[in-house]
Amino acid sequence: MLRYLTAGESHGPSLTAVLDGLPAGLPLTANYIDQQLARRQGGYGRGGRMKIEQDRVIITSGVRGGLTMGSPVTLVVENKDWANWNRVMDPGPGAATAERVVTRPRPGHADLTGAFKYGHRDMRNVLERSSARETAARVAAGTVARRLLDELGVQVTGYVVQIGPVKASGLPGTGHINHEKLAQSVGESEVYCPDPAASEAMKAEIDRAREEGDSLGGVFEIIVYGLPPGLGSYAQRDRALDGRLAGALMSIQAIKGVEVGAGFTAASTRGSALHDEIFYAPQRGFYRQSNSAGGIEGGMSNGEPLLLRAAMKPIPTLYKPLRSVDLASKEPFQASVERSDVCAVPAACVVGEAVTAWALAETLLEKLGGDNMKEICDRLAQYRESLKGF
Repeated sequence: MLRYLTAGESHGPSLTAVLDGLPAGLPLTANYIDQQLARRQGGYGRGGRMKIEQDRVIITSGVRGGLTMGSPVTLVVENKDWANWNRVMDPGPGAATAERVVTRPRPGHADLTGAFKYGHRDMRNVLERSSARETAARVAAGTVARRLLDELGVQVTGYVVQIGPVKASGLPGTGHINHEKLAQSVGESEVYCPDPAASEAMKAEIDRAREEGDSLGGVFEIIVYGLPPGLGSYAQRDRALDGRLAGALMSIQAIKGVEVGAGFTAASTRGSALHDEIFYAPQRGFYRQSNSAGGIEGGMSNGEPLLLRAAMKPIPTLYKPLRSVDLASKEPFQASVERSDVCAVPAACVVGEAVTAWALAETLLEKLGGDNMKEICDRLAQYRESLKGF
């Protein structure tokens, strides 16, 4: 069973991810993971923390000579900001816990509800772990899963389709496009949007929000090519692929909605115009000319490109603070400002790619089994060959 855990606080010494169930023989280097960590830190609209941190992963177990060994893989991402917080965040009894105490909950954050749940009077204990800084560990873990997908011929690409009121046009939608060209155009945009005109308009909107002390949310899409049909299951709903992917995306901080394929548009579309008709050709096998289902039918991949969409709310930490009430004094106040971004939709898109890759790697290994990459690759090739006989 493929699984992972992350640990670490925003201003602690490091973030850690422990990955269990990876097969042996998977090519893996720190540099491959670092590329995705850099993408997570990029994107127009990021805040001051990104000027402090330059995330690099340290692989401390499970890899030898550039290949996984089948044992647990441990990934560590050091926090450079730890140097400024080591007295306050020291795990020992001598920590300066009376300094930088947080008693003023920020609207839209986990501060107040986390204090209720765990009984914390200093909400520093809540925001340190609920912070989106944790996603650096998730991107590191998800990138290992992406490496597994690479070996199996599966490509994952995310791109931003909306920031604030600005929407891109001419994007893949539910159709078929060239994966390499899409990835290249996304990489050329500061907001990870393949529409050049929309990219510039999104940057201008971010600049306006920054000047006004406000923040912006948006929407990103993830498209996946090369998945075989039959991942997931209709037999039990917790094994449904769309449910697992939606849960993975919704677990990202600030994500408030997820769609698959046509998504909410399907609610206003007649069935005759929505559902993807099935065709057959001897050289191609079964296929569809449209992809409103987004590559998933009945909780299983159907062989078409997988299309997911996630909506991110505006970051709740504002330089134009909102009203709240002090936990200790019960007096009203203007919510405090922690260092924050104006817009983190491009970064969230990278996190979305990572959690999607992990969920897909889970389902692929459940389907194929195997303890080393040769076994897994051979079984996938055998499965794909068997589908030609249908």
